Amino acid sequence: MTLFIILLLCVVFGGGLILLYIKILFKGPDYTRLPAYYPFKSKEAEQQYHKYYDERAQEFPDSSEVRYVETSFGKTYVRICGKENAPTLVLLPSGFASTLIWLPNIPELALHFRIYAVDNIYDVGRSVNTRPVADANDLTQWLDELFTKLELRHNINLMGLSLGGWLAGRYALRQPDRLSGVVLAAPAATIFPLPGAWAWRGIMGALPPHKFFMTRFLTNWMCQDLVKKGDEFSKRMLEKWMKDALMAMKCFSFRMPITPTVFSDKELKSFKIPVLFLVGENEVIYNADKAVQRIKTTAPMINTEVIQNASHDLTISQTQIVNKQVISFLLGK
Repeated sequence: MTLFIILLLCVVFGGGLILLYIKILFKGPDYTRLPAYYPFKSKEAEQQYHKYYDERAQEFPDSSEVRYVETSFGKTYVRICGKENAPTLVLLPSGFASTLIWLPNIPELALHFRIYAVDNIYDVGRSVNTRPVADANDLTQWLDELFTKLELRHNINLMGLSLGGWLAGRYALRQPDRLSGVVLAAPAATIFPLPGAWAWRGIMGALPPHKFFMTRFLTNWMCQDLVKKGDEFSKRMLEKWMKDALMAMKCFSFRMPITPTVFSDKELKSFKIPVLFLVGENEVIYNADKAVQRIKTTAPMINTEVIQNASHDLTISQTQIVNKQVISFLLGK
């Protein structure tokens, strides 16, 4: 009955209300008594995920290095690569993803930037929060602390995908003096509310049998253009993305996700640094043309680019095009 109510709310009211309803149903962990294996389901699950993660991480450039950075919210995993004296580019992953989501993009981006790929403090990956993370204020405070600990004082380029794009935009509004430029790649919410279809499809994707529902969630909706390409490389990328998600579902305990919000007209107008909004022409969390139109009408100083033959999978289905746009915008090449 509870699941039926959740799905009905998704259809009728959209994605925002469903997250509010779930918040009421599920309480967070007791942070005064966290198990040693938090945020995993068990010690065995922790070991299994770390083994899988480390095997996948071997695809990063050989010269990359790993740092664990302590913040007031817990330890943050950062993968660093690229030339030491190159401009800084921090990469924030999408929700329910980790630094692994950037593997297709990093080889080329690392030729132009000093890359800092981050696992969100409150998500899957190797970062671990030790205190509650409730909203954008907590996440932007964590990110600000992280930059300070990494000695990234200013002139930071920041790029986020989906939920990471929303967070990048929130941080840019809060701390523009530390940034040089921002790329919002298919940012979740931000321009329009998340649709009910996103919520109910996501919930179904999280239900047993995980592989069946997650396959349908990714192939029939989120990654339609990657599926359409049909070449062997695209098939491998989709399979890896799917395995990443399935392993996370198997190993991590449920944590109430942060709800991304829509930026007001006043907020969109108040960006003080260069901003690039990237969206696939077939984006599923909002209409790409309408999103671009709202930006151009409300905040024409924000640069917009629509990536052809791409949906929410734009960084993977059109990796070279996205990389070219990012490099050109941030470096003026």
